[in-house]
Amino acid sequence: MPEIADIAILAVALAAAGAVAGLLAGIFGIGGGAVLVPVFFQVFGLLGVDEAVRMHLSVGTSLAVIVPTSLRSFASHRARGAVDMDLLRTYLIAVPAGVLIAALVFASISSAGLRIVFAALAVLVGLKLIFGRKDWQIGADLPGVAGRFTAGSVIGFLSTLMGIGGGVLNNTFMTLYGRPIHQAVATSAGVGVLISVPGVLGAIWAGWGAGGLPVLSTGYVNWIAVAIIIPVTLSVAPLGVRIAHRLEKRQLELAFGVFMLVVALRFALSVWVG
Repeated sequence: MPEIADIAILAVALAAAGAVAGLLAGIFGIGGGAVLVPVFFQVFGLLGVDEAVRMHLSVGTSLAVIVPTSLRSFASHRARGAVDMDLLRTYLIAVPAGVLIAALVFASISSAGLRIVFAALAVLVGLKLIFGRKDWQIGADLPGVAGRFTAGSVIGFLSTLMGIGGGVLNNTFMTLYGRPIHQAVATSAGVGVLISVPGVLGAIWAGWGAGGLPVLSTGYVNWIAVAIIIPVTLSVAPLGVRIAHRLEKRQLELAFGVFMLVVALRFALSVWVG
């Protein structure tokens, strides 16, 4: 049986992490792993979680947190008729296929390798937010079935390795092909469901029997973190939203872009310096 003291320390640390993640998510208008993974990585490190599994645990736990939030968000957006269901039906096999491939990679990639992947993608996202323009478009409408299937597979693969719900990548894909941002955001909620549900199962499978995990972990998912983070982030996020409404959209884009670059630098240094 795990020590009560160990559980209490973990719970307090994660509650603080959830408050930070919720505040940042509210300010930047983005939930999921883009904020949660770096926060988890820091907290699990402070708690002495083995370096070899810390990044994997951060990604897997983030995916578990995304499951209920993406389900709730998708139901809300679908009720308003904002979701592109045709695109989502194309993703129905493509996205989980990408998640499955990512789970196989996840089981064998090193902690350093996973951090490098997150850092590289974080740099791309950060640069896009800082230097991107609204008039950037590849085409007037989304590509055909083959192109959508390829995009869905890539989104599922990369998002799973980052521990994110796919919103950043799918929003970019849809807006580059002329779709309005509100429709992209609504559809991304459904993408989050297609990523997080098989993704968390893959994280459990990939980490089954791994050593050095904190108490009440199943594979690379820590259930104490999941149980604490969800209500804490939901309660703190409105404060971040109020802060966000005092800022211009461009200021938010620049702030989140800088945040992603700082996270990328942090992970890169953790690999190079140790």
